[in-house]
Amino acid sequence: MSNEISKTGSAPKAGDEFVKMFAEAGLPGLAAATERTRGKGPYRCIRLTGARIIDGTGAPPWGPADLIVLDGRIVALAKSGKAKLPPEAAGETVLEIDCTGKFLTPGFVDCHAHIGAPFHAKNGPQPSADYIYKLWLAHGVTTVREAGSFNGLSWTLQQKAASEAESIDAPRIMAYAPFPATTDYVKSVHTPEEAAAWVRAVRANGADGVKFFGAPPALMKAALEECVAQGMRSCCHHAQLAVGRMNPLQTASWGLSSTEHSYGIPETLLEDATLQAFPPDYDYGDEYLRFAAAGQTFMQAAQPGSEKWNTVLAQFRAAGHTFVPTFNVYDANRDVMRTRRADWHERFTDPTLWSYFQPQRGGHGAYWYRWSTTNEIEWRETFRLWMRFVNDYKNRGGRIAVGSDSGFMYQTYGFGYVRELELLQEAGFTPLEVLRSATIWGADLLGIADDTGSLEIGKRADILIHRSNPLNDFKLLYGTGAVRLNDETQAVQWERSLETIVKGGLIYDPAELLADVEAMVSAARQEG
Repeated sequence: MSNEISKTGSAPKAGDEFVKMFAEAGLPGLAAATERTRGKGPYRCIRLTGARIIDGTGAPPWGPADLIVLDGRIVALAKSGKAKLPPEAAGETVLEIDCTGKFLTPGFVDCHAHIGAPFHAKNGPQPSADYIYKLWLAHGVTTVREAGSFNGLSWTLQQKAASEAESIDAPRIMAYAPFPATTDYVKSVHTPEEAAAWVRAVRANGADGVKFFGAPPALMKAALEECVAQGMRSCCHHAQLAVGRMNPLQTASWGLSSTEHSYGIPETLLEDATLQAFPPDYDYGDEYLRFAAAGQTFMQAAQPGSEKWNTVLAQFRAAGHTFVPTFNVYDANRDVMRTRRADWHERFTDPTLWSYFQPQRGGHGAYWYRWSTTNEIEWRETFRLWMRFVNDYKNRGGRIAVGSDSGFMYQTYGFGYVRELELLQEAGFTPLEVLRSATIWGADLLGIADDTGSLEIGKRADILIHRSNPLNDFKLLYGTGAVRLNDETQAVQWERSLETIVKGGLIYDPAELLADVEAMVSAARQEG
């Protein structure tokens, strides 16, 4: 970020408490990735032959087909034997990959991701960005929207540039600045004019979009309208401190691109009140009370199929709004023991991250010290209603994109993304609809669908090679794989479908990426 706008000033009090936490000075930073240690290539020309194609658009699988990559982009895709090298590749050495019996999909897009978070450091040394990136890549995530750039906008933009230059092992990064402060651009914003100027400043310094938590309505409206004027996308976590002044229907009408999580949605569905009925002892600063109450809001709202329900869905659809549910990061609310004992924690969850997940006062999303059977029952009902809303919106033509928000509430990077695919299927999406949300619909939301998100000629070669059809079972996408019984040997084995990640001209082996992560976790435990 240029020094011209790197000013200091008092952080505004409008909006969610997160903004102030992320803008605090003095928290230990997360170590940036500085080198590429994995990935073969880059190769100028790659030919994948004999594959079945799931192109991400919603079309069913077809094939066998050949796909040719030149200079990091798809230049040919046709039935086997029909795809030809372009003239400019004549005489070029071609890397041949036999995909007979295998399936190709686009790389996955994570529309709600964080490269760590500053307050994790209070529990010990943060895992490096390399740890996070390799987990994402190993699970097929080739593009992420960094929904807040909490390590600083300039830090995130540097990592974005390094990924584009293929000098680090990382997905493509879309950097969103949190309104109205980032760790390297803190400026008082008190008027609509100042809000619009703030948006222009972060745009000029390279931000791809803006993340909101809430602000006074006049400031929020001005900032969102400036985002639209600047061609920037936006997302909002409608914090409970702000949703009483503006719910997602209002912000969608001002140009907000997507609503994150479920906050604010049930408030648009209230019929007999205008605000959630909070318990008398409610305190937003108490993490247990905050999340316990959030599990009750949908139950106070209009029910599925009612006139109010259908009207609200139609209004969101008319606004062209997108929802990024991030079901997975709230999954523990339904059954904390199951989520806490997930197969991957022992090998792949960094010890500082694991420490942060444990019950602790003041730790965001670490409220398990009072979590009860009643809380879990309420959240199961919340999930039923929330999932119905999301599925109904999809069935009316609305866009749903996949986001993980991992790094909180027992969700480990990469693994949380795959869990989100499972939960969308639980919500009523067919596997093909889930894959569309994970690819082209995510790219649409980020404004990059002309460049990635589907297997089409001219687009980036963000390609996943699967040993088996991923539509049959998303569990096989987990880095650990899934338990299966070998009938011949009567032995239990762990099977996994994802075999290879193609990112531009680079070829990644997920097993190598996961081995690096496991070594990092082991070393961190020994040091601790």
